Amino acid sequence: MKIPNSDRAVIEASKLTEYLLNTEHKRVGAKAKLLIQFGYSIENWQQLETDIRRFHLTEDVNLITETAYGTRYQISANLITPVERLLFVKAVWQIDINTDFPRLITLVPD
Repeated sequence: MKIPNSDRAVIEASKLTEYLLNTEHKRVGAKAKLLIQFGYSIENWQQLETDIRRFHLTEDVNLITETAYGTRYQISANLITPVERLLFVKAVWQIDINTDFPRLITLVPD
């Protein structure tokens, strides 16, 4: 099963630039450093967005969970990174209550 309405998935720029690619972030700085080793950066954050859409939203969902905020969908798959190396990551998406489109919650190297 694919994520419902994946063609309307939202990936906020701030999720990438202020969180996933921010080496100064106290909770995810190590994650950002890993993504940078694979060729992503704040300067080319759009490439990370494109790759998540291309390599994750086309894959089947691994896990579905219900939360107080909505339905979460987990997808584990490779990204083909800018340095042409594979990086296996887990993406977590959520369709919030009273909405019908997914938004990216986090991306975790797996």
